[in-house]
Amino acid sequence: MKRWRLLGLIVMVAALASSSARAQVPPHQPGTICFTPYFWCWAQPPGPPGAYCGCPGPYGWVQGILG
Repeated sequence: MKRWRLLGLIVMVAALASSSARAQVPPHQPGTICFTPYFWCWAQPPGPPGAYCGCPGPYGWVQGILG
């Protein structure tokens, strides 16, 4: 029973964390924002959604996907 409660808590925390990260993305045209696993940036240049892109990070370039 404790395992199910722990699993439920983990799922709830993950759902809340992912929804708050998506809420910080401003309204945009598809393909103009590059989403990395850690953050997002404006795509330079924009492209088709789903294409690979990258964002500058504090330790170098981080690969992402246009969305």
